[in-house]
Amino acid sequence: MFYNDAYREIAGDRHPAALGMPVAEAFPEVWEFNRPVLENTLSGATLSYADQPITFHRPTGPETMMLGLYYTPVYNGDGKPAGVLCTIIDNSARITAERSLAASEAELRRITDAVPMLVAYADRDHVYRFANANYQTWFGIAPEAMIGRHIREIMGEDFYHSRRSDLDAALMGSTVIGETIVPHRDLGPRPLEFRYVPHVDASGQVLGVYILGIDIAERSTREEEVRVSNARFRTAMDAVHGVLWTNSADGRMVGEQPGWSALTGQGRAEYEGYGWSSAVHPDDAAATVIAWNKAVTTRTMFVHEHRVRRHDGEWRTFAIRGLPILNDAGEITEWVGVHTDITEQRMAEAALREHAASLARQVRHRERAEDQLRQLNETLESRVIDEIAERRHAEAKLAQSQKMETVGKLTGGVAHDFNNLLQVIGGNLQLLSKDIAGNPRAETRVSNAMAGVSRGAKLAAQLLAFGRRQALEPKVVNVTRFVQGMDDMLRRAIGEGIEVETIFSGGLWNTFIDPVQIENALLNLAINARDAMDGQGKLTIELANAHLDDDYARAHDEVKAGQYVMLAVSDTGSGMSADIIAKVFEPFFSTKAEGKGSGLGLSMVYGFVKQSGGHVKIYSEEGEGTTIRLYLPRATEAEDIEVATYSGPIEGGTETVLVVEDDEDVRATVVETLSELGYRVLKAPEATSALAVIESGIPIDILFTDVVMPGPLKSPELARKARERLPNLAVLFTSGYTENSIVHGGKLDKGVELLSKPYTRDALARKFRHVLANELQRQQGQGAVPSAAQTPAATPVTPPVSVMSRTALLVEDDALIRVNTSEMLQEAGFIVVEAASAEEALAALQTAPVDVLVTDLNLPGASGQDLAVTARALRPETLIVFATGDPGAVAGDTDCVVLPKPYDADALAAAIRARLVRPEQTVMSEASET
Repeated sequence: MFYNDAYREIAGDRHPAALGMPVAEAFPEVWEFNRPVLENTLSGATLSYADQPITFHRPTGPETMMLGLYYTPVYNGDGKPAGVLCTIIDNSARITAERSLAASEAELRRITDAVPMLVAYADRDHVYRFANANYQTWFGIAPEAMIGRHIREIMGEDFYHSRRSDLDAALMGSTVIGETIVPHRDLGPRPLEFRYVPHVDASGQVLGVYILGIDIAERSTREEEVRVSNARFRTAMDAVHGVLWTNSADGRMVGEQPGWSALTGQGRAEYEGYGWSSAVHPDDAAATVIAWNKAVTTRTMFVHEHRVRRHDGEWRTFAIRGLPILNDAGEITEWVGVHTDITEQRMAEAALREHAASLARQVRHRERAEDQLRQLNETLESRVIDEIAERRHAEAKLAQSQKMETVGKLTGGVAHDFNNLLQVIGGNLQLLSKDIAGNPRAETRVSNAMAGVSRGAKLAAQLLAFGRRQALEPKVVNVTRFVQGMDDMLRRAIGEGIEVETIFSGGLWNTFIDPVQIENALLNLAINARDAMDGQGKLTIELANAHLDDDYARAHDEVKAGQYVMLAVSDTGSGMSADIIAKVFEPFFSTKAEGKGSGLGLSMVYGFVKQSGGHVKIYSEEGEGTTIRLYLPRATEAEDIEVATYSGPIEGGTETVLVVEDDEDVRATVVETLSELGYRVLKAPEATSALAVIESGIPIDILFTDVVMPGPLKSPELARKARERLPNLAVLFTSGYTENSIVHGGKLDKGVELLSKPYTRDALARKFRHVLANELQRQQGQGAVPSAAQTPAATPVTPPVSVMSRTALLVEDDALIRVNTSEMLQEAGFIVVEAASAEEALAALQTAPVDVLVTDLNLPGASGQDLAVTARALRPETLIVFATGDPGAVAGDTDCVVLPKPYDADALAAAIRARLVRPEQTVMSEASET
């Protein structure tokens, strides 16, 4: 081994002692790296290593250097490699500088991305060299896509032309500030304050310009509000009988004082500060100062009289009333007062005093009038001050309300798009599951993916809950029983380290609430309490009746005075500050560490309770724990019976479906799923083209349309026009966010069928059969003739059965079908009791004997099969008849009669006769024959 002197700088003081020594002995620390490299080079290979980390042992310890290594074989006379030339370049300083520069640039980008403004840098050629992330938020342009491109190319010719003079001025060394209107990709045109700051090096040369864009929309709005407020206040001042003025806490006049200026003729420069005192009569100045100092010390109303020189030079006597404005600390921030000219009053008083005693009564009357006038002035001054305070409070409440409304609309839109994505993913996963049947590994992965879709659907539901845009399914619930039923679930969720205490008041009222949502709300509150206590502490759940009176309602927005059921959750945790409490119900706000929570739990609770007509109140102090009280609206009805939901096998059909969906991926998935179920499928990307398909004359059995659609024609209007052209058309809506078009007051509009996204293949199939069967039944009741695809096999005519004095309970949520079927049963001799839901039917079962229960399966609230379970428990002898468009859903139930929709009077009579005449025979087989 030998090497040149420059190697000393790299290898250290072993040079030249290492000359002639094997590399393994001279530099053992690098031998393991060099050995295979040298062997390959001696075999004829030329090798190079860029920026290779190599550690050398030095007297001061190991030192790692970043080296560029280039190995070249040295050939002898016969052309064979006889040695290796290793060229080494020390790149340590360069790499250190590059890393430092990269870290500095990354830090700069993190800082600028965090700043709520547009930040960019352009060179002297007007070419972007830097842009922060807000450009993508504002214009939809990725910052990295802007680098190296001219401002004209990114912002457009018009914008560039309008701002070029400012850019040129900044490149000449001047800082330029201006305002302009710039379109935001989501919010539309918004005012921006642009600042162009020159970048000057040490020599004074301008290298480029920093471009700062600040969104001043809110500031402009506030300035306009202040301007309007000031104009209103000034108008009020002009309307007051007297001269209004404002002083600082120490008695200085500041700002515009038009009333004082008009009275005294003083300009602003003359009266500002204590200059106003020069207009006060010299003989009255000392007494004025004494009275003023006393009012300031006691922080009470300043009441005094003195003479003031009017603009025409005349001295006039004025009565003064001044009120202090105090801050939260009780300190004076400003004085508001009024000068009332009482010169004539005082002159009249002097004249009256000279009159004889016979005029004493008139003098007293005059004094009473003066007292009334003073009281009127004082009342007016107080009203002006109260109005100002009330206006400020109203403005703060309005700003908060608008903020929450805006966020609510945003979350609703996000949920809509998110549910569409989940529908595409979930639908394709279900289609894929059939293709991979028999592959356990693939089935497991698909199952895990579907679990992820479910979690995503839950997140979207939380967003809709906060935005108060979910379709609730409220029931009459006894919260005491409900909370007791959740005891085990809560204890599992919060762990053994937390003591749970429940407190129930006697005679607790029922409440009208969605059971699933209140369960989620209570679970969210318990988990938040657990986290606040770090898994150790006491959780108290309290239930009580509560009455919120008018005073409480006036002090709290959106609260109606009345009776409520109060559900309180208290913990012994860390508590919260007032700043945290003000933001705790905002979506995605969380005090937990990153990755420990979505920040949607409390916002979901807030939105759900508000949408349900309730109220949320939070009490907390740092270190003292937290109590959150939910006030749920009282219900005077009896509690609804909760029964388990049943889901049986599914089936498809051969009808023709028109699918209207603007999302291409969702549309493709739905079309494939319906085709796989056997339906003939037509499709349209939006409502206008769908209407064109309907008007073409193609026979269509069911319209399946998204609720939120682009274009001028909305889905509810499409459905109305489609039914005008095709009266027998069934309509089923679907959406991940209804946008209040078919849902009002948190409940689905009457007569509207909705399948919420994301939905499963089974849910889609069952809902189709239910909607189609109901439409056929309505047609039969109106005497319409169904299409061939809709018409079932002919039903043989069966002689009527004697049913005198027998009672039939008919449960059907479709009013037209209910009326038609009721007439069929009455013609068969039954006494008919009608109900539109399972809850209404349960009340009838408990009060009257029922021989036959005829019920649909798909009902609002509890299902028909759930109703049958309860009916059998109450009256085992009752005959159960399921009149449904989804007969496969009760295939496993042999103790009933299944009557497929559509049915006529003969089919209905035959279904009942099959059981009433021969009860010992198998019911299902006879129903099949029917």
